[in-house]
Amino acid sequence: MQNIEFYILDALDCIRCVWMDKIMVFFSTIGNSGFVWILLTLALIISKKYRKTGIVLAIALILGLIVSNVFIKNIVARPRPCWINTDVQLLIKNPTDYSFPSGHTQAGFIAVFVLWFRKFKYWWPVLAIACVIAFSRLYLYVHFPTDVLGGIVIAFIISYAVCKVCKKIRVLN
Repeated sequence: MQNIEFYILDALDCIRCVWMDKIMVFFSTIGNSGFVWILLTLALIISKKYRKTGIVLAIALILGLIVSNVFIKNIVARPRPCWINTDVQLLIKNPTDYSFPSGHTQAGFIAVFVLWFRKFKYWWPVLAIACVIAFSRLYLYVHFPTDVLGGIVIAFIISYAVCKVCKKIRVLN
């Protein structure tokens, strides 16, 4: 399986160019530490109309951070592709934590799924940003495709569970 993943990552080399490098570094950077998603969460919380959605998003992002960065990454302990194929010239600083799941992807898709479950009208621009950030992690050779897929699946599970629990305990009423 890992050979297929390296094949996919290496195939992305055919689209590399200076302007794509800049775009991918930018999108990956705004995903660092969930920066863009924290800003979105704060904007929602500040808004009286969307405050409950912002609170649910905050809970889901915090739970996602704990579940993946504290537990899953350290249990799975999957090396990053750039640690295995050291011939690749990285455009960003070499990450020091494990690869699975992609935290950038997971945080972005937690935002997407929470907004979608909450029937937030403008969830689709969030989806576009989350997709570009997820793709940037492949383009920059710091995640395997299954790391990104795993981040999306875990994001769905966490978002669904948080939305259901919040509704049940009347956080959303």
